[in-house]
Amino acid sequence: MVQQLSGLSTQRGASVTSIVFIIIALGVAAKLIVAIVPAQIADYQLTKTLGAQLQESNSKKETAKQFVVRVDKQLSINADYDTKAEEIFTFKDKKTGQLAIYKKYEKTHTLFGNIDIVNRFEGDIDPTIAD
Repeated sequence: MVQQLSGLSTQRGASVTSIVFIIIALGVAAKLIVAIVPAQIADYQLTKTLGAQLQESNSKKETAKQFVVRVDKQLSINADYDTKAEEIFTFKDKKTGQLAIYKKYEKTHTLFGNIDIVNRFEGDIDPTIAD
């Protein structure tokens, strides 16, 4: 009889505390995904847009200023009203027909209270990535 009682007292499965911790961890993971994934997708789309605009500008032999106007117009068409071309890239080469840019910007999303997730994006924009 004593052996039966000791066998019954061993716990099987998860305790309430471990279930609560699992729920909290899943909540934090979901918040991280919601903060990071959209920014990554937006960066991918922006990179494709910049590459396409760069390719078109170079083929039309446009100046750097015309390229900036072109990008601002495209961002407006894409309903990205908060972003300005001068804030997201710098020119590596301003020669007409040989424009080259370097993208560098960051997006900040609030995770909890005063804890923010900062996504930084940078890299050369290749006009051939628009294909």
